[in-house]
Amino acid sequence: MAKILITGSSSGLGAMAARELIGRGREVTLHARDDKKKAVALAANPQAHHVIIGDLAKPEKVLSLAQQANEISTFDVIIHNAGVYTGDNQVTAQVNLLAPYVLTALLKKSKRIIYVSSSMHRGARLDIENLDKKLDYSGSKLALLLLVAYISRIWPDVHTNALDPGWVPTRMGGKGAPDDLVAGYMTQVWLAESKDQQSLQSGNYYYHQKLSRMDDRAQDQGLQEALIAKLADLTGVGLDK
Repeated sequence: MAKILITGSSSGLGAMAARELIGRGREVTLHARDDKKKAVALAANPQAHHVIIGDLAKPEKVLSLAQQANEISTFDVIIHNAGVYTGDNQVTAQVNLLAPYVLTALLKKSKRIIYVSSSMHRGARLDIENLDKKLDYSGSKLALLLLVAYISRIWPDVHTNALDPGWVPTRMGGKGAPDDLVAGYMTQVWLAESKDQQSLQSGNYYYHQKLSRMDDRAQDQGLQEALIAKLADLTGVGLDK
């Protein structure tokens, strides 16, 4: 039975992907920010195998999450679904980029790693030297694609990909969002367990289970190396090759 960890899975796309995977017989571990959100997560997916608790906006809680997850298992799939859309650049950097980086570095290596990006990454401003102060939502999603490209190079045995769920009607997207909600979370499910040739590639970016165009900067190895060095400096956590 495949073991899958999904961050940010108390509600929204993460909870929906979890429900689908649980229905397919997968052993899913959820993530919630606190005990209140844990109750929400279990109400949505009572058959979840575990729930780990920690606020991604707090670096020490991210370290605790990694420890909790590693004590549970080595996961076959890790889905970095959690994210925020806020005008607070420090929170944006911590939740959308530093947290998934630290978890990637500290969790036992899985077979597949999936990151949720956004079409808003294209043309985004990215000031690597000031990641912790000037990173907005769009920049964080571009940085995630740089991370994906880097991981796919240094860990060739891990299928590492990103996806754009689209502008879907979740709490973040709003009720009037025009994209297909089911297609938004089913791309996570597809990347988590499909055995078709496309999903078993690495370093790609998908929209509704189809290859999508990413900003050319994501393939710049110099930018990738600069980003990883800055992330290691900011977090004190290195990424093993």
